[in-house]
Amino acid sequence: MKINTDPKKIEEFLTRGVENVYPNKEFIRKQLLSGKKLKMYMGVDPTGPTLHLGHMIPMKKLAEFQALGHEAILLIGDFTAMIGDPTDKKAVRKKLTRKQVMQNCRLYKKQASAVLKFGLFDGAKLKFNSNWLAKLSFADILELSSNLTYAQNIKRSMFQERIKEDKDIYLNEFMYPLMQGYDSVAMDVDGEVGGNDQMFNMLVGRDLMKKLKDKEKFVITTKILEDQTGKKMGKTEGNMVALSDSSDEMFGKVMSWTDGMMIPAFEICTNVSSEDIEKYKKELESGVNPRDIKAILAKEIVKVYYGVEKADKAEKNFVETFKKGGLPENLEEIKSEKGKFLSEVLVASKIVASKSEFRRLILENAVSEAVSGEKITDPNYKIEKEITLKVGKKRFVKITI
Repeated sequence: MKINTDPKKIEEFLTRGVENVYPNKEFIRKQLLSGKKLKMYMGVDPTGPTLHLGHMIPMKKLAEFQALGHEAILLIGDFTAMIGDPTDKKAVRKKLTRKQVMQNCRLYKKQASAVLKFGLFDGAKLKFNSNWLAKLSFADILELSSNLTYAQNIKRSMFQERIKEDKDIYLNEFMYPLMQGYDSVAMDVDGEVGGNDQMFNMLVGRDLMKKLKDKEKFVITTKILEDQTGKKMGKTEGNMVALSDSSDEMFGKVMSWTDGMMIPAFEICTNVSSEDIEKYKKELESGVNPRDIKAILAKEIVKVYYGVEKADKAEKNFVETFKKGGLPENLEEIKSEKGKFLSEVLVASKIVASKSEFRRLILENAVSEAVSGEKITDPNYKIEKEITLKVGKKRFVKITI
């Protein structure tokens, strides 16, 4: 594939959806304008059985890099997943076996192919970091660990929070950034892309490249889509839009997002032009019904993963189900404090007769988000955001904070 040095395309690559770049944009711009074929990767630890929109934000950036004619690598962290990334974790991750890890990642390549092009010629490469990490001797790891200090690690916010709460920090968690950083060295890459929450780990890789390869690796961190509570959209927070969701489920989940998430989501989750995004922003400011713009957003997101035809059908199904009688005009509305148990709120407002009835409905999968259709499966579910629920077969209730 011919290297594309179009300044406009390069500028979009360096700015759209980008949070931070290292060492700086000018360094990366110069590399991209040189016409030399570069190599950049994104790593994914298979801690769950499906990729989600949170993964796809940096992966779309990797796809842009590939479209410029460069080599893109999707790295499956089959070794690092067994260690567990401590990033943003207030407690140690549950350990996974190799069997669990390999089972989790079996759909990743297929799901990633929605944005990345795999193939023999100029295709994205799929690699596994056990191919080099599992071969390191204890002496190798000791030597490698001399490149990362205790002070660097312990200053991380999640470790500081654990110290305040008198929670344990395990040595394997200290080793995780080192292992991820070594991936860059093993693959001899020019750059790495990932979510902004991965910045520390990626910069460890950048330091190792300087020390062990005398090479200036660039790092691009992408913006993170957050819900109205400030939590990132993903598996850990229980608010993810998974690539295993059907087109209808994906459309419905996006329609349940808050209005404030729309413009950021257009930028980082869709292929909509910057001009159109600006137009939607102005329409929202001028008083256009946010639901109409959100429907465009939902359709654009579904289109990326399922194509135009299924996106059109998902929109049609949503309209027929929810605009034409799926949700009653006079649905019951209750106010709740943030953090209260859903069971207590529904019992207090006499939506359900008792906590035991609520538990029975949960076990029967009879409580769900009315818009997305996603089931509420946790009997101890807490109210963290405004939500519209379907309880039983016919009862709808909107809970506001």
